[in-house]
Amino acid sequence: MKFQALRILSCRRTLLVGAATVALVLAAGASPAAAAANCIKGDRKAPYTVGWANIYSVPTWMKQTEGTITAEVEELKKSGLVKDLMITDAQGNAQTQIQQIQSMIDANVDAIIVIAGSSTALDRVISDACDKGIAVVNFDSLVDTDKVTAKINTDSNEWGATAAKWMVDQLGGKGKIIIMNGPAGISVSDDRRKGAQPVLDANPGLEIITETNTEYNAAPAQEAMTSLLFANAEIDGVLSLGGALSAGAVMAFDRQGRGQVPTTGENARQFLELWKEKGLKGWATMQPNWLGALAVYTAVQALEGKDVPAFVKVPLPVIDDSTIDTYLARAGQFPADGYIYSDYDKALFDKLLAQ
Repeated sequence: MKFQALRILSCRRTLLVGAATVALVLAAGASPAAAAANCIKGDRKAPYTVGWANIYSVPTWMKQTEGTITAEVEELKKSGLVKDLMITDAQGNAQTQIQQIQSMIDANVDAIIVIAGSSTALDRVISDACDKGIAVVNFDSLVDTDKVTAKINTDSNEWGATAAKWMVDQLGGKGKIIIMNGPAGISVSDDRRKGAQPVLDANPGLEIITETNTEYNAAPAQEAMTSLLFANAEIDGVLSLGGALSAGAVMAFDRQGRGQVPTTGENARQFLELWKEKGLKGWATMQPNWLGALAVYTAVQALEGKDVPAFVKVPLPVIDDSTIDTYLARAGQFPADGYIYSDYDKALFDKLLAQ
């Protein structure tokens, strides 16, 4: 009897262990996959709907960037990972952008890609999207909140600091300069300017005559610089913190018959061509338009359960007299008022996400 009782007890234990194992397997099959990235709950399945919340679409840089976004979406559609792309344009108004992002949340999109029209105003609606399990990837002009899946950018502070150091070297630490900024309140513009300040503080021999804030377009930049040329007989350098701004400055100097001065900028085709044509002393770097494509790719990787960095840092290249020809050799592939950006592919994106 004792042996029989032990045998019954053993069978009961076996059944209990087996039942527990089956229950765990069923539970694992029924529950969402573990989510590795912020905002991701693991309950969304491909193919995904992606929202592109653009702050404004007029500047050519934005148009080119949107082109990389749509191209990446088409590639992901072929893989069955994306089905739709929703695009909005806030026309430079942060409040409009908030309303458009809220509409995307209400439509239950799976991912929102955003360039912020304000570093602070979007925090609440962005956080709301994150709370609802929407992958939020913010690139270029960043929000303050960390309730996003990922932020993607070059180092804007480094951008400004490197440009300022180049200007110091060109002028031997002495001279009168004008600083050209993008729109006030846009983080990418503000951060470049902040990055330049410590270098300027360390070189008081550089006198800042004045500063401008304009859209990232050559026409308003040229108009602003033309006014400054009438008001200032002596200008030794232009610390421009945007490519189209630099092109506008060079054209203003040229049309007023003023000699060109050392000028910083970006990979804007017009600026690079003027640099070469005028024999300019120039320096530039690049804010790649494919940051938009990388943002889409990152959002989809996160939705697929992959771990992605909270911040993806994209290295800044240097364009100077030794490298400018390699950019100009590809100029024909880009709009006359566009930006000559570097090639990109999935291998590059995977490398950047492996940080």
